[in-house]
Amino acid sequence: MVRHFLDVDDLTAEELLAVLDRAATTKAALADGTTERPLADRTLAMVFEKPSTRTRVSFETGMTQLGGHAMFLGPEDIQLGHGEPLRDTARVLSRYVDVVMARLFDHADLEELAAHATVPVVNGLTDDAHPCQTLADLLTIREAFGGFDVDVTWVGDGNNVAQSFVLGCAMAGVDLTVVTPAGYAIDDDVLDRAGELGTAPTLADDPADAASDADVVYTDVWVSMGQEDQRAEKLAAFEGFQVNEELLAGTDARVMHCLPAHRGEEITDGVLESERALVWDQAENRMHAQKALLVTLLE
Repeated sequence: MVRHFLDVDDLTAEELLAVLDRAATTKAALADGTTERPLADRTLAMVFEKPSTRTRVSFETGMTQLGGHAMFLGPEDIQLGHGEPLRDTARVLSRYVDVVMARLFDHADLEELAAHATVPVVNGLTDDAHPCQTLADLLTIREAFGGFDVDVTWVGDGNNVAQSFVLGCAMAGVDLTVVTPAGYAIDDDVLDRAGELGTAPTLADDPADAASDADVVYTDVWVSMGQEDQRAEKLAAFEGFQVNEELLAGTDARVMHCLPAHRGEEITDGVLESERALVWDQAENRMHAQKALLVTLLE
């Protein structure tokens, strides 16, 4: 049976922990120079509507380290939903490659690809979800704190990164508080899914109060790719939600951000460059977590 990874709860809680365990093991092996190549002669098709530094480099490098080959298919390289229907693209790619990673705008397009693919489809990001980032986030938290007995506060937009993170925290048992401005909250169906998976996050509206006892404060951009026409409106709505030195004063909180950061908007340059920042570990862990995921889906 083909397994897809369209959001983090496509794994069970046990499978999620197993992927994180495998990621930690492969990361340690890479550092020791004792890596194996379990995906020799396997090919990953990387389909991009949205550009990304971390997604492309982490998947492509990771697949090489696993012994396989990654193929970049950008908007000019593939007729995704334009020259031919998505279902035809899914069927054809399935005849050529062993796994497809797609980074798209519309989550429904990803679901259409998966519905007609006969090889695993991995969500590299859609407007609704970013589950590979959540794998990296949970791996980073476990590395930094030795487990998941951690209080995390999300400050900012209830966007795709936040929504997958809510589900991942529920599955891992992370105590999560989400602070968003009115109108930018986590979708109700995601909160319901989190409650079914474990514990739904605590919802709050005061960033300073929510961050005061946090072990980790996590934020992301306020204006995501494709939302440029909403920039002025969102900057006004998110006033007071910046992760800055004042918000973190009196706390020992570490800081997470999935990158790229809009320095001076959702986070200050000083915080991002401080010893509080876990962001570079997060970025590196994208590769290790995705390697573990690919091996899991293809074994």
